[in-house]
Amino acid sequence: MGSNDHAVVLGGGMAGLLTARVLTDVYERVTIVERDPLPTHVASRRGVPQDRHVHGLLPGGAQVMEELLPGLLDGIEAEGAPVIRDYAEYYCSPAGHLLSREAQPGVPHYLSSRPYLEHHIRARVRALPNIEIIDQCDAVNLVTTETRDRITGVRIQRRTDDSQEETLEADLVVDAMGRGARTPAWLAELGYNRPDEDELVIKVECSSQLIRLPPNPIPEKAVVVGARPGRPTSGGLVLQENGAWLLTATGRLGLRPPTDFKARLDFVGDFMPPHVMAAIRNAEPIGEVATFRFPANRWRHYERLRNFPEGLLVAGDALCSFNPIYAQGMSVAALQAAALRDCLNRGTHDLPRRFFRVAATPLGMVWQLASGADLALPEVEGPRPLPLRLFNSYVGRLQAKAEHDPVLAAQFIRVAFLVDPPTQLLRPATALRVMTGKQRRMAPASTTEGTSGSRVQT
Repeated sequence: MGSNDHAVVLGGGMAGLLTARVLTDVYERVTIVERDPLPTHVASRRGVPQDRHVHGLLPGGAQVMEELLPGLLDGIEAEGAPVIRDYAEYYCSPAGHLLSREAQPGVPHYLSSRPYLEHHIRARVRALPNIEIIDQCDAVNLVTTETRDRITGVRIQRRTDDSQEETLEADLVVDAMGRGARTPAWLAELGYNRPDEDELVIKVECSSQLIRLPPNPIPEKAVVVGARPGRPTSGGLVLQENGAWLLTATGRLGLRPPTDFKARLDFVGDFMPPHVMAAIRNAEPIGEVATFRFPANRWRHYERLRNFPEGLLVAGDALCSFNPIYAQGMSVAALQAAALRDCLNRGTHDLPRRFFRVAATPLGMVWQLASGADLALPEVEGPRPLPLRLFNSYVGRLQAKAEHDPVLAAQFIRVAFLVDPPTQLLRPATALRVMTGKQRRMAPASTTEGTSGSRVQT
């Protein structure tokens, strides 16, 4: 077996597919092993319980996906994915501040369901000549050298009657099996240390349902209202590829959105803008209600381990997973794939150490954004060192000024969409606008949240 003969990716979700795509440039054969049966059409999967809730392909992630799979974005748009180019079609209210409707971040924002996007990516990856996908198959354990310093394959078992364990020999195995990935336990069995973990408990619960609205019910294609101090609830209404709209309501720390449609409307009525509530109160629910629980942000710090076997990597949510409310997961998977691509351009020697260190940079950036936003809510328990308190205070002031400053609003969106790093918010020109810009007083009737009788002025 050559050193770049065969790579195996465990997990056929977004991270697994994008990782496999990168590996096809270096390895002669790439095999994806997936536990679920993989549909050949647009459909939800049991192994992706969050895929029936509002998703966002952030422009930063979309740019990487287009690099890896040229033509993807034009393809999904041509087949029906809505796209925001004029941000007057995007209603964004983070932390109680409605960002200026005149903001133009200068990047297209592609909207679609998660199953739709994953279907298109899977079809393109499946069509690559050196890719094989084995679905309905479990990864049982790793195979190593006698000295346990290198992974040489993985034992698998197909989910069919009377199936026996098989061994897939591999020069590289990538664990992309999500939050429940078994690499920490496998490392312990092999005598290695488990990685340190950062965890921030948020206890997010989502309730979602597709709804049918009359033609052109609202001027936006996406409405996103975030939580704010004193109200740890949020929600989104996003146009989908089939002309339906997906309504997601979320609560944190024990606040559970109702599954009953009318009760859910009352739940989101506390913060959704009046014109949106007027539209969705007359909506036709489609299909079943989907619920999802997400306990905590978690980052496994493999880059801190002093000893780690060659021939093994970890990617996607198996490495780091974030609050799904911020729609960062798919884009972070793309950023990790880009990090792996850059590492492989310099060869496969010492690949785990190099990859984990390179991937830690985008992960650290997104962790700062996600955990910082969560910890801006006093209801969330967690450490708040002075630098975080200062940054959150500054961002809060920026968001307030961005209600009337389209330049600040556009810069904030570009950072939230992973196009620019958070340091862009601290540039002298931006900081000057934040600290000295004049904020116009709002008229008494101006609101960003709620319906008649429950308006909250910002």
